[in-house]
Amino acid sequence: MGSFIQLSNFPKIAPYAQLFWEGLLVTVLLSLFTVAIGFCIALVLALMRLSSFMPFKFLNQDANGNMKEGGGAIGFISRFNPLSFIATAYVEVLRSTPVLVQIFIIYYGVFSVVDLPTFSLFGFIKFNRFFPGVVALGMNSGAYLCEIIRAGIQSIDGGQTEAARSLGLSQVQNMRYIILPQALKNILPAIANEFVVIIKESAITYTIGVQDLMSAVNAVRGATFIIVEPLLVATAIYFCLCFPTSKAIAYFERRMSHGDKR
Repeated sequence: MGSFIQLSNFPKIAPYAQLFWEGLLVTVLLSLFTVAIGFCIALVLALMRLSSFMPFKFLNQDANGNMKEGGGAIGFISRFNPLSFIATAYVEVLRSTPVLVQIFIIYYGVFSVVDLPTFSLFGFIKFNRFFPGVVALGMNSGAYLCEIIRAGIQSIDGGQTEAARSLGLSQVQNMRYIILPQALKNILPAIANEFVVIIKESAITYTIGVQDLMSAVNAVRGATFIIVEPLLVATAIYFCLCFPTSKAIAYFERRMSHGDKR
């Protein structure tokens, strides 16, 4: 029986270096687009969860327009917030189901009835496989980023909202110019960490034919019947992506925290 890792196998992988470089580019693009889409989804979901939209509150109001205590079924309906309910349901479902299942549902379910263009990006990235992968990962990331953004918004002292109202700012202006800038500063490290997580999770998109690093590993394995060595190469590439990114995030987090110290 041969050794677990054979150094003589690495030269056999060298002719397939182009596949790994292409997989590296696909992985980085997947991560960037996923975080961008996930952030947009998460921001909308977080604002929905924090909204006070109750269309049926008139059912349980007194003569002065104040909500009555209790009220049974009428009270429950009057306090029902459909926006918050939809956002909460989305977050709980996406966070409670495997990302692999979500990718299969998006690719084989949703996009099976949508005719996507079949062109290739950069000559080797198949758009009709890359796009569903980005959408599925973006939707999943949005569920996690939603909680991060919501926590960041709620961490801002309520006195600032009262001060904004005293200055005549609307709720939208208060959220745009006062709350969100401070919240984003607080949650930026967590968002950056989500980017690192996505780099690693993007490997799962090879199951729908996205030509990422794991797809390169499978191609090399099928051509050379070498298993462990291509995996080690992919591991090294993922490490070279994630480790420096994590250190850069930690550096900027320290720099940003300097201004908060008294």
